[in-house]
Amino acid sequence: MVEMVDIVVKGYRCLRCGHEWIPRNKKEIPRVCPKCKSPYWDKPKKKEVEK
Repeated sequence: MVEMVDIVVKGYRCLRCGHEWIPRNKKEIPRVCPKCKSPYWDKPKKKEVEK
């Protein structure tokens, strides 16, 4: 019988839309999220100020 194993892969998660991906070039940090195209994918959204 063949035994199943767990595989762990490092990737990124967009803090704006929640998209997770594995970069093509592992030497560079991505400039934008591939889904929402936000250049601020690595910074959390600021809470809106109530008026």
